[in-house]
Amino acid sequence: MRIAGAGSAVLVFAGFLGAAVAAADDASDVKAVVQSAYVEGVHIQGNAALMRAGFHPEFRMLVLRDGKMTVVTLDEWAGRIEKSAKDPASASKPKPAIKAEYAVVDVEGNAAVARIEIYRDGKHTFTDYLSLYKFPDGWKIVGKIFQAHT
Repeated sequence: MRIAGAGSAVLVFAGFLGAAVAAADDASDVKAVVQSAYVEGVHIQGNAALMRAGFHPEFRMLVLRDGKMTVVTLDEWAGRIEKSAKDPASASKPKPAIKAEYAVVDVEGNAAVARIEIYRDGKHTFTDYLSLYKFPDGWKIVGKIFQAHT
């Protein structure tokens, strides 16, 4: 009986270990999507194609200003990025140094949340809360709220 009990314990431990490895892989995948689509696509390169690759088409950003909430779609936001990239005045400006710190990456099944601290030229500018879902083609950012720092 002892051998059977020990074998069961090993199987249970292996199951937990496998789940932990899968969760770590998912957290790495979430971080990679956020880094490419959000940090690189929005803040560093201003590249709408990178953005669209990691954001779900139904993405929504909720913006709270003066007690009023507005909604920004992916098409609206990516359109602003595209317009800025085509603006000669914007292209001639020096790009700020961007640093992103991942304060939290939490994954549970097919849902994840990431809290990212964004710094521009050493100044803390945003605390971003991104929500993600895992689709058949991978993790996609589906929502964002944020706190701007002045």
